[in-house]
Amino acid sequence: MRNHLARLLARLAVLTTEAAVLGLVFGAALLLFFYLTRVVFVERSAALDGWAFQQLDSLRAAWPGLTPWVRAITFFASLPWLVAAGLLIPAGLARAGHRREAWEVLLAVAGAALFNQLLKLHYHRIRPDSALLPQSGLSFPSGHAMIGMALYGCLAWLLWQHGRHPIWALLLVAWAVLIGATRVYLHVHFATDVLAGFAAGLVWLALLRLAMKVKV
Repeated sequence: MRNHLARLLARLAVLTTEAAVLGLVFGAALLLFFYLTRVVFVERSAALDGWAFQQLDSLRAAWPGLTPWVRAITFFASLPWLVAAGLLIPAGLARAGHRREAWEVLLAVAGAALFNQLLKLHYHRIRPDSALLPQSGLSFPSGHAMIGMALYGCLAWLLWQHGRHPIWALLLVAWAVLIGATRVYLHVHFATDVLAGFAAGLVWLALLRLAMKVKV
């Protein structure tokens, strides 16, 4: 009886800690997102966007050989890649017996993609006119940043949760951030679009994770 009670208390402690972390992530990301909407759509400040373009333009001028690498990196949050990853990774997880994790990854990608389109239609910000490669659609928030953070952030969380290679979890989050930076480098998004994408992706991940915990 005592062993069962001890295991139950340990489980509750883990759930409470996880809920607290998710709550902090959700709150901080939501505040950042709405702060960025104020900067962009209320104050109409272009200071951060101009500074970011200037810094990355200087980097491109100093290291022109980076551009092909940047184009390659940005592919890993493109529509073809996200569709493939959003289907194949859950299929692989389900086949390995991790059905809950499979659903979580699938919903992370699909939900973020839908949420991103709704946000873009609502804010209706036009993309920069100095893009280095053709890109259709609206600008705020960045889909690459938002859906990439949802995918790689979800995978990172699952790795961290299961205690397997936490360094890989950190690298996945860093990879999502790098992909977002490529969008500014290529001038297909403003820096505020990318930061808002990261924030919105984290908001969606926190909500999804909390929903999955309640379901469990």
